Amino acid sequence: MKKFLLFALINVFIFTMGCKRQNIKQGPYSYESTGAEKTATFDDEEPSTRVDSNKDINLKTVYFEFDKSDLTECSIETLKENAAYLISNSKIKIILEGHTDERGTTEYNLSLGQRRALRIKEYYTKLGISSNRIATISYGKEKPAELGSNELAWSKNRRVEIKKY
Repeated sequence: MKKFLLFALINVFIFTMGCKRQNIKQGPYSYESTGAEKTATFDDEEPSTRVDSNKDINLKTVYFEFDKSDLTECSIETLKENAAYLISNSKIKIILEGHTDERGTTEYNLSLGQRRALRIKEYYTKLGISSNRIATISYGKEKPAELGSNELAWSKNRRVEIKKY
């Protein structure tokens, strides 16, 4: 039994080291996946032109209720403030990163995070921001803002972060 487990572990290690990078295309952007990390890019630009700093902008995070992707009055006010900044800075492209709390399956949470990001993208386009300036990605429960298994941590993790791209 120990030999089988050792053999299986060695095969898993060899398999993961041999996986090559693949480009996955979704919507107006794509991301490269190495298995552990994802980097989003817009279709019309090279990855080297991305801006990695959000220091010069102040776009607020939007929070959601448990198992919901609906916008609340509070989140709508936040989005209106963000939209005013984006409209006055028309060259800025953004990426909407959808997140969930730890409850639920990985697949469900990735889907919920994407629905949240798409809901915000839809709202921004209604406010006059061009959809080709907005990319979306879901991290599900993989990148918590707050560690912990309690309501305070969960409420901080149910979010969409709006980042300059």
